[in-house]
This record gives sequence, structure tokens and C-alpha cells, in this order.
Amino acid sequence: MTRALVDQVVVVTGAGSGIGRATALAFARAGARLAVCDVDQARLDDVARAIGDRTLLADRVDVADRAQMAAFAAHVHREVPAAHVVVNNAGVSVGGPFLETSLDDWDWLLGVNLRGIVHGCHFFLPNMVAAGAGGQIINLSSILGLYAAPDVSAYVASKFAIRGFSEALRAELAVHGIGVSTICPGMVATAMCEDSRMAGAMSARRFEILSTFRDRGTSPETVAAAIVEAVHENPVLRPVGLDAWAIHALGRIAPRTVGRVAHVLQRRFGGA
Repeated sequence: MTRALVDQVVVVTGAGSGIGRATALAFARAGARLAVCDVDQARLDDVARAIGDRTLLADRVDVADRAQMAAFAAHVHREVPAAHVVVNNAGVSVGGPFLETSLDDWDWLLGVNLRGIVHGCHFFLPNMVAAGAGGQIINLSSILGLYAAPDVSAYVASKFAIRGFSEALRAELAVHGIGVSTICPGMVATAMCEDSRMAGAMSARRFEILSTFRDRGTSPETVAAAIVEAVHENPVLRPVGLDAWAIHALGRIAPRTVGRVAHVLQRRFGGA
């Protein structure tokens, strides 16, 4: 599936920083028009300035809020009949073992990570289908949508759910010429880690964990390049980063090995 991106309308959620910001800028460089949103107004203003005249609109939106996402989509659809690409990127992180993860943290995490993606699909797909020109949905999962690491069970639950939802949606939308791809980055140097909620051993080692992600993580620009590529290639799933590719490959050819690798990564990222 190949699409020229010049003047195509691309929606990016969580566009104010990290992967979202890099993705918005990558699509802008490719000639697309960007409809971006973020919950942080200062970050949103900054990315809109960086996108410049490729900005269709930039709205402050909490993707977990149904009414706000409905209003955002309505704003986009007042400007254009339908988006051509929707990148459901907005995400948050909760680290810590299940017994130390509060229900409030579960609500916050699933509201952004899962319900935010459902909202992005729910409010943009009907117009995309009605336009009859195909399109692409890109949903951001994680390396933790490839293997179930302990001590981050809430985050794992959200990322596995995104992957399953995306694959089911892909089968449903194929008849409309709309592709759905799941992006699974490994460790990435983004502000999401700084904004995360951590409990237990992870909380005590927050600075060390953040330093590891910052110093060793894949760049957001690398993930953004994979997202743009996915619009052209429509893969079912695309790992990004050596760690994600390793876990993906091991899961297919040596699944018993994944658990041992997961334990090493758990210790590296702050687990017991």
C-alpha cells in the first residue's frame, strides 16, 4: 500500500513531545498537513510552531476524555472531510508490581493508553470509511506488547490490548482499503518516562531508570521514521529498536528464551 503524503491530512495524538512530536515533524517534512493534539498546552504550542504552515490545527485534548476527542474530531472534519492517516500515539506509563498499583493508576493508564486509541478510531474512522479513499491507522503499542514482563503488569495489559485490538480492527477494515498497523518500540528516550508513575523498587530507582532510557534508548526520530514507513507498507506489526526486534524474533523462534531475556531487561529497567 503506497500513498503520496503531500497534502494528506495526518492526525497525531500526544504530539507535544517524544515520539508524537518527532512523528508530526516527519509527516510535515513529507508534505502532509497535520492535525495535532496534546494535553500539555505549552508542548502543543511548541510543536505547532515547529510544524509551521503544515499545521491544519492544534487542539489541547485529553484523549481519555470522550467529549474532548469528539470535539477534536469534529474540528478536523470541519476543515476536511476525512483524515487520511491517524496516529494514535498518546500514552502514559505506570511502573510497579500489581500489588502496589492503585486502581486510580489503572484508570489513568487505561484511560489514555487504551481508551484514547479507541476514541481515536471511533471518532475518525467513520469519515475515513465514508470518504472511500482508504487510509491508515497507526496504533502505538510497545515492546511490552510483545512479551509480558513482571512488575509492570498494568502497562503490559494496556499494550497487549492495543496489539490485539489493532489486529482485529485490521481484519475488519481491509474491505474498506484502510490499513491498521501496530508499532512496538523498545526503550525510547522520551518524556513519557519522566511523566510516568512508579511504585515499589522502580520508584526508588526512578533517576537511574530515567538515565538508562535517556542514554540508551532509541531516538524518537527513529520511531517516527518507522511510523511514516508503516503508512506506505501497512505492516501488521513493526518493532522498533534492537531490543524490540530481538524480543519479536525470539518470540517466534525461541519462545522459552524470551522469559530469560525479559528477566534481564526487568533488572535493567528497575525491577527486583
